[in-house]
Amino acid sequence: MKGIVLAGGSGTRLHPITLAVSKQLLPVGDKPMIYYPLSVLMLAGVRDILVISTPTDLPQFQRLLGDGSHLGLRLGYREQPEPNGIPEAFLIGASHIGEEPVALVLGDNIFHGPAFYSVLADSRAALDGCVLFGHRVSDPRPYAVAEVDGDGALLSLEEKPARPRSNHAVTGLYLYDNTVVDIAKNLRPSARGELEITDVNRVYMSRGSARLVHLGRGFAWLDAGTPESLLQAGHYVCTLQERQGVRIACLEEIALRMGFITADACHRLGSRIAHSAYGRYVMTIAEEIAA
Repeated sequence: MKGIVLAGGSGTRLHPITLAVSKQLLPVGDKPMIYYPLSVLMLAGVRDILVISTPTDLPQFQRLLGDGSHLGLRLGYREQPEPNGIPEAFLIGASHIGEEPVALVLGDNIFHGPAFYSVLADSRAALDGCVLFGHRVSDPRPYAVAEVDGDGALLSLEEKPARPRSNHAVTGLYLYDNTVVDIAKNLRPSARGELEITDVNRVYMSRGSARLVHLGRGFAWLDAGTPESLLQAGHYVCTLQERQGVRIACLEEIALRMGFITADACHRLGSRIAHSAYGRYVMTIAEEIAA
């Protein structure tokens, strides 16, 4: 399976903060926002990942993440000059995807929950069409809303409905088989002039091959796209890390625990930034696992 992190857009809801820096490079707790969606793909066992962003911002992501080899990954980069909708990622990344299935995650989405690794592994193994991930919210009207049967099969999808049929909001994490590229090629822009991911999902739903995995109690899903939600996400991460003594979306630790890198390599990564608490944590984890 290939991976895509869509980190484009102009971050207008965060202006003036994002007039000079990409939203996905803003700090959430002790790390850049893009660490969180990247960690999700890593937990899903995806190691060949494409980062899509604007021509202006792409060099900053390359400076931050490099080619990914230090994490046991293979990272590539492609430009999205204009924000023409989420499905454009499949057109930009068609050669990256090749003949494989693909996992797409939005660059401002943060996920955290118990045994998330197992949820992702099971969803990837059972992929037969598309798998969406839903989260219960108190007010689903700003989101795509899914209605499912008892087995998780998708019955209906509504984009920002005035009268939602359920409280299951569709999150910014998607798993697709390889036909998603052809589906994206045949889409037409919506009334707002963009390709819509809900239209992609409706094609799979019409085929009877769309499932929704509900992220239940104990899971957090945060969209850090506004000043308020960015602040809330930072508080959430800092509070949990301080109370539990573990770090959320620590890429070096995930790479080590997933077997992508060795404990020695992990320790070296931590030592490079040993003046920070984050770096010292990475070194400590490497020492504990090596012991």
